[in-house]
Amino acid sequence: MANVRNLKKDINYVLGDIIEAVYVWEYTNTDKDTKKSEAIIDEAIETFDELIEKVNDKSVENKKAHFKSINQELEDRGRALIEKINKL
Repeated sequence: MANVRNLKKDINYVLGDIIEAVYVWEYTNTDKDTKKSEAIIDEAIETFDELIEKVNDKSVENKKAHFKSINQELEDRGRALIEKINKL
């Protein structure tokens, strides 16, 4: 992990791309119901808020392990959101 700024950028880019993919799906499937896709967007926003809150937590003792776990959580939750998009 290079630094906190890069981790924040990664969180922003990954979740932003997921939200953009949902919007593309909605645009190309105008005949389908968007409740599930809107739920994915809401989940991505919640994930963003939770991860940024964890990054900004100053009470952590082992920062390297903490940031590594946040990075892993981003990867896991991002993959889960992508799976949901693929199932739409």
